[in-house]
Amino acid sequence: MRIGYGYDAHRLKAGRQCVLCGVRIPYGYGPDGHSDADVPVHALIDAILGAVARGDIGTRFPDSDEAWAGADSMGLLRMVWGEAASMGFVFGNADITIIMQKPKLIAYIGQMRANISDALGVPPERVNVKATTEEGLGFTGEGLGVASSAVVLLEEAR
Repeated sequence: MRIGYGYDAHRLKAGRQCVLCGVRIPYGYGPDGHSDADVPVHALIDAILGAVARGDIGTRFPDSDEAWAGADSMGLLRMVWGEAASMGFVFGNADITIIMQKPKLIAYIGQMRANISDALGVPPERVNVKATTEEGLGFTGEGLGVASSAVVLLEEAR
């Protein structure tokens, strides 16, 4: 078995689309970044890359490369998972935490899980997504940014 851990954070910017786990959240602010800045998906990509010992998202899809400008993070996730699967890895499960003061995300969690499970080709019960605040503390608590962590369990097919 292989365990991978990922973390990502982005500043929130007025007028940017807020995309989390492929879901467009109606909000006046969105994560700022080179791609669509889907923070939880970036954390998940890093977790998968970590589990298979293949670097990180910044190395694979650098923000210095215009080819990735505005990239759809769900597409990047499909690409990374496809490579891991071709190496003989089988998906166990993922647990993703989104840290954001507002807006409340509970109404979107089901669709987030469905989007991730669809991108990975696994049943939704293998993907957990949860959201929390930091009770007003730090950059996420002050509403300045969004952060996310993800952990995955992969198995090597024998």
